[in-house]
Amino acid sequence: MALPIALQSLIGSSLNLVDNIMVGRLGEVEVSAVGVGIQPFFLFWMVMFGFTSGSAAFMSQFWGAHDTKNIKKTLGFAVCVCASIALLFFTACRFFPEVIVNVFTDIDEIKPLAAEYIRIGSFCFLFLCVTAPVTFCLRSTQQMKLPLLTSTFSFCTNTFLNYVLIFGHFGAPALGVAGAAIATVVARGLEVLLLLFIVFRGKNVIAGKLREYFGWTKSFASRIFQVAIPTTLNEALWAAGIAMYVVAYARVGTTEFAAVQASRAIESIFIMAAFSLGDAALILVGQRFGAGELDYGYALAKKMSRLAVVLGLFLGAFLIAIAQPVLSLYNFSPEGQRYAFYILVIYGCTMSIVLFNGIAVVGVLRSGGDTKFAMLVDCLGVWLIGVPLAFIAALWLRLPIHIAVLLVTTEELVKFVFLFRRFVSRKWVRNVIRGM
Repeated sequence: MALPIALQSLIGSSLNLVDNIMVGRLGEVEVSAVGVGIQPFFLFWMVMFGFTSGSAAFMSQFWGAHDTKNIKKTLGFAVCVCASIALLFFTACRFFPEVIVNVFTDIDEIKPLAAEYIRIGSFCFLFLCVTAPVTFCLRSTQQMKLPLLTSTFSFCTNTFLNYVLIFGHFGAPALGVAGAAIATVVARGLEVLLLLFIVFRGKNVIAGKLREYFGWTKSFASRIFQVAIPTTLNEALWAAGIAMYVVAYARVGTTEFAAVQASRAIESIFIMAAFSLGDAALILVGQRFGAGELDYGYALAKKMSRLAVVLGLFLGAFLIAIAQPVLSLYNFSPEGQRYAFYILVIYGCTMSIVLFNGIAVVGVLRSGGDTKFAMLVDCLGVWLIGVPLAFIAALWLRLPIHIAVLLVTTEELVKFVFLFRRFVSRKWVRNVIRGM
């Protein structure tokens, strides 16, 4: 189950990496502009991920209890909530992109390119608010191939259009950063259309009449909110904290920020493994809890957590091994190449801890509805440790950018201690759908 989720996540994150590498051929300014421009989209995606993963705790337990009626109601509720959030993000990014850019950087040469990227890409919000809940619902009902298929289609479409629109091939104008944004919008729009066509045309188990997705009672909505609101706040506050790293790093200099942005894009390919294992744990462990098999679910969660640590060792070593060949694809200065390599070595050495923390927060604790504890540990680690260290190291002490990144990783070590203790306490092991 984890493998197709991992492949889909790999493809999804590769979409961003392809954007990054292709724009990276243009130079450090363009990479930095895209790095600033993707911040509202990153925040929005994490909010979607938070609410839909909280909703998926119910979907997976309903699936374990063979209750498809309530799965559809949960899906409809999630889409409505996500669409409301999407409209807010769309309005802000479509009409006020310059205001958003000014929050993240004070480098004048980056601002117009980043604002253009945000304005064009704003339509993605209207597509992702449907894609995310439907994808989680398919995963919760153990249908991994459909999201994998649509993500593959989106990746291929985006890559081809990037090649055409960024560099001006096949007679198209060379649009640079704007071309990357247009390619992403078209790819995301076609992705959601294909996903809905497959689900409803194929009479999928989650397909139904419009009224089947509504009719939520106050009690039903309240139970979902009790679990999903902490996960949404968790991801929103965590993403906002990561965005604050960008605020700090983007004020150091174009070369330094370009190095950080390229390194994060490459690392994201590997970090998706944590979210993939977390999604699999959320689904599989949640189904066991929904069926009343609490001990079995705990044992399964333990095995998957061990797998995350071992996988982190291999992926970390592999990341370090490919760092220099991949960075050679970017049109960076020697200084930018050196900074990016050092940062990737740091990411590789801490990969095991990051993956354990990821599966604990995203999958294990959420499978039992223990979302408040996960939120506190995840968010306090970023805001009380990571963000202050980023500003102190990068802007006050003016340390080399790779040293600043190294200090920020301290928050992962602190989170590991608290998450491990919570895991072995078994306080998170419970059935959340009883009585619904």
